[in-house]
Amino acid sequence: MVVRVTGFVLLVAHLLLVAWGGLLPRDVAWVTAPNTVPLAGLRADLALGPGEAARLIAEGLLLLAPLGVLLPMCEGRLDVSRWGSLARTTAAGALVSLALELLQTAVPGQVVDVDSVFLNTLGVALAHLLVVPAARARLRRRRSERQGREQGPRQGRFLSGNEAGQGRTPRISRVPIAR
Repeated sequence: MVVRVTGFVLLVAHLLLVAWGGLLPRDVAWVTAPNTVPLAGLRADLALGPGEAARLIAEGLLLLAPLGVLLPMCEGRLDVSRWGSLARTTAAGALVSLALELLQTAVPGQVVDVDSVFLNTLGVALAHLLVVPAARARLRRRRSERQGREQGPRQGRFLSGNEAGQGRTPRISRVPIAR
């Protein structure tokens, strides 16, 4: 429960910071044209040189990358499909990135860039792949160790996971059977 609440608070804080930075009007003398051709912006970034290209691409990857960890953290489930979790998280990251880009069309000085949607989504997916499976495995291991200590050395040894939590069936002795 604490993990879910912490994840939700961090998620809201991160989204507010991203919205504030991405939707703030800019005072510029001129604005570049919107980029609606996939990978054209990345080619232009690479033409600037390796250092500047690495900085611009890293900015795109890292902007929404925390969503890759915070969205599953808000969900709070440990026993889920790895691929299903990755697909849900990546789709949510893509939708958040797309919404941010669409909202930028109404902000002076901000331009739409389809490559930033691609980079933001890729950043969410990479962060999820790098952190979430290992964190879930660690939390599952801690949960099973804690359950093992609570059950004691002999109790629940031959029972499955669902039966072990329910305990033994109560039996009442010396109750006559109705005839």
